[in-house]
Amino acid sequence: MSGSLTAGELGLLRAGSDLHMNHYGGRRLPYAVLSGRGVHQRLAVVDGPDAGRVLDVMDASGGYASACLGAGHPRIGEALRRGVEEAGYATDEVGSLERARLLTELFGDDGRWSARFPGGEYHVSSRNSGSEGMELALRLMLEARFDSRTLRPAAGRAERDVILAFEGAWHGWTSGLVPLLNRRHYRVGLPVPDVAKPYGVRVEHLPFGDAEVLRDYFAEHGHRVLGVVVEPVQGDAGILVPADGYLRELARLCTEHGALLTADEILTFAKSGDYFAMTDSLGPVPTDITVIGKSIGMGAVSASLVIARRALAVRSSGAVATSDLRPLTCAVMREGLAVMNDDKLLAHSAGIGRRLADGLHGLVAEFPELYREARGLAVMQGLELTEPAARRLTDLREAVIRSGVYVEFMAGAGRRTRGLRYVFPTMRIAPPLIITEIEASELLQRLAEGSRRFRETLG
Repeated sequence: MSGSLTAGELGLLRAGSDLHMNHYGGRRLPYAVLSGRGVHQRLAVVDGPDAGRVLDVMDASGGYASACLGAGHPRIGEALRRGVEEAGYATDEVGSLERARLLTELFGDDGRWSARFPGGEYHVSSRNSGSEGMELALRLMLEARFDSRTLRPAAGRAERDVILAFEGAWHGWTSGLVPLLNRRHYRVGLPVPDVAKPYGVRVEHLPFGDAEVLRDYFAEHGHRVLGVVVEPVQGDAGILVPADGYLRELARLCTEHGALLTADEILTFAKSGDYFAMTDSLGPVPTDITVIGKSIGMGAVSASLVIARRALAVRSSGAVATSDLRPLTCAVMREGLAVMNDDKLLAHSAGIGRRLADGLHGLVAEFPELYREARGLAVMQGLELTEPAARRLTDLREAVIRSGVYVEFMAGAGRRTRGLRYVFPTMRIAPPLIITEIEASELLQRLAEGSRRFRETLG
């Protein structure tokens, strides 16, 4: 396709959009992706007075932050070919050479992640998506209450009927996960655990990042806490980064009180300058379950990994999944992780993150009527909107896209307890790890241009 679409091409895109279920409740963005390479995408305008126009857009979203190697990476293409043509088609019922290679390279003796997750202490499963991975993590915590043989409460576990989550959290929108979200919009009308039923648990929410609240809660209720689910950096809440030491204190309290700690690293995986954001100045923060997703599929497959202590398991056949570490998925994961390692992309992303952070703070200073705060880690940055800008979020987003940057917005944490301030929607800047310094500078320039365009429309 050239610089503009033919009538036939435009009609095809419109027909496809009409057939695709609209998850957003209103008018969708009037764009369609035609092709991509690296951090650049070709978008077609499919609605409005300039319908058919083709735009060159830099990708600051990575496809909901999943395409960590950008579009069209040759080694991922080769891994897909190998996975289809050579790796076979095995379920979790039998072993697989690709699966064995992936797991031993990561968790075996001297494996890339063995210092954090020694193979003798942890085992691994996979699912199609981050939400499915979190469902398995939740199931592992719930099963820990029971004796696997009698299916009666295990000794000392019957009173553990609380799962602790955090205000503003996002863990997925499946029916099992919505109780972890303290947002009525996502829960109303859906089934939730009922503490009055024999296997029920209740979910309680604490403000994120307040260590004093954690200590007070565990001092009073720690004996009832079955597990805690936490994002090391809250994503949908607006890229909220806790103070150094907070996550370690949470882990310490869980260990002290016998509660299971699950880290939701679906968004944060490989975006914080490290593989895992459950890390502080002292090193890795221990967890009982860690779920990674999005970037682990390299933008080519949808997948997650659930890494759990070996003592945590599901009753016989209770965790069988069609998608558990299929050879094709393993081939893509393995090659993508090798690219990250070979090209030193984590260290590279930390440097890029400093460049992005400096530029985003500059945008806050230049456009105080639009942006309230910049914050984040490495290639997981956020620009929180002011209240007036938040009211016209869609117009701002279109102005930025028209200026050449594709961005996504997080909902923000809204109102929180304990006097914590309201958090408005936040523009997420999470480009692929492969973005260069020159491209990062260009991305910031385009963001500034889009911000200027939008500001001109304000009264």
